[in-house]
Amino acid sequence: MLRKCRYVPVYEAKTRFSELLAAVEHGEQVIITRRGRAVARIVATEEPPESTESRRARVAGTFARLRELRQGLTLDMDVRQAIEDGRD
Repeated sequence: MLRKCRYVPVYEAKTRFSELLAAVEHGEQVIITRRGRAVARIVATEEPPESTESRRARVAGTFARLRELRQGLTLDMDVRQAIEDGRD
């Protein structure tokens, strides 16, 4: 996959670091330069984020599995008491 590459001077990289990380998360590469010479490259450690649809499907599947797991289970106390017990 061909990635877009952005060259950024070190002083600019310091002031716009969060913005540059967001660009990297979306598949861009950032080359940091000092006096016009490339000294560092920032690239994502993983592929770009999964699509919204696949994330929604994964979350929906997780909730469906949780509903299956809790079928037939009950608390032996009311919710308020369970919360209080959990704080100890």
